[in-house]
Amino acid sequence: MIPQSDYFDRDIANRENTDGYYVIEHGDFVYNPRKSVTAPFGPVNIYEGQEIGIISPLYLCFQVSGIEPTYLRMFFKGRSWHRFIYENGDSGVRHDRVSIKDDLFLQLPVSYPTKEEQCKITALLSLLDERIATQRRLIEDFISLRRAILQDAIKRGLSKKSWKFTTLNDILTERGERNSDGYDVCSVSVSEGVVNQIEYLGRSFAAKETRQYNVARYGDIIYTKSPTGSFPYGIVKRDTQKEPAAISPLYGVFVPKQDWIGMLLGYYFESEVNTFNYLHPIIQKGAKNTINITNSGFLANSVPLPSNESEASALAKCLDTITNKIVLEKSVLTHYTEQREYLLSKMFV
Repeated sequence: MIPQSDYFDRDIANRENTDGYYVIEHGDFVYNPRKSVTAPFGPVNIYEGQEIGIISPLYLCFQVSGIEPTYLRMFFKGRSWHRFIYENGDSGVRHDRVSIKDDLFLQLPVSYPTKEEQCKITALLSLLDERIATQRRLIEDFISLRRAILQDAIKRGLSKKSWKFTTLNDILTERGERNSDGYDVCSVSVSEGVVNQIEYLGRSFAAKETRQYNVARYGDIIYTKSPTGSFPYGIVKRDTQKEPAAISPLYGVFVPKQDWIGMLLGYYFESEVNTFNYLHPIIQKGAKNTINITNSGFLANSVPLPSNESEASALAKCLDTITNKIVLEKSVLTHYTEQREYLLSKMFV
């Protein structure tokens, strides 16, 4: 629970529309009935701010006594309370919001041990949360290091004229292969790159007939042509999957003429700034939106690349070494996260 001004780029609430808002103080709990992937029955959290705040009347605000608030917060991070909401929520409501009466929600049963045991459980889970947060920061640091190394190499290379701007049309060719062999349909994620659609999203969003889908193979460069978050003109990723993938026919799939080219392009377009700077001129030249950028239009712009192949290969290997470290640290993060979920499922029943 954080101030809106710290999270959004504008105020959702203003003085003219907050008369019905609830006042919350340090230690109050708030239930947001809005569903999400990480909170399928809505999140519940405790307000830890020192300043008095106000919260939307769409939320349920409550105080607790006779139980450690930090223990209850951990309880709501688990899933044992989801069945009660599922069984007691009203039917026929909006698909994106849980509908349960406030007084009914407050009848939710909570089992808890002695105060001493509550504190021990909270301390253990808090330590695990801190370790997970540290692991995430470590991964972000390695990603930042990888970006910094590439940006420094570009800056020095251009100043020494050992790098030059190269048109993508000279180093990439469109694959043009269709999915006649029925490969698994994949999506492109900002954080994970090319991922199996069902494994990553939980279900397929593909058309029933996928023979007209493009095929992407290991090392290919994929351009999604659709806006998302900090990538307003689409995502550009290098395919690092071992198996061929079926990709939406709306996306562009390109084959690098040399492996090191694809590796450096993948790292170059990892940056939101680089992706924006590359695609922005294309938008300015008349495309109505990102989906209308043609494959030939995408290839018409240029990026900085080394003139010396041995230098390029050495840089690509350096960046790949950091990538392997990131993959390893992500597996450690997964281990800690799974351990936390297991403990939450066993401690709160």
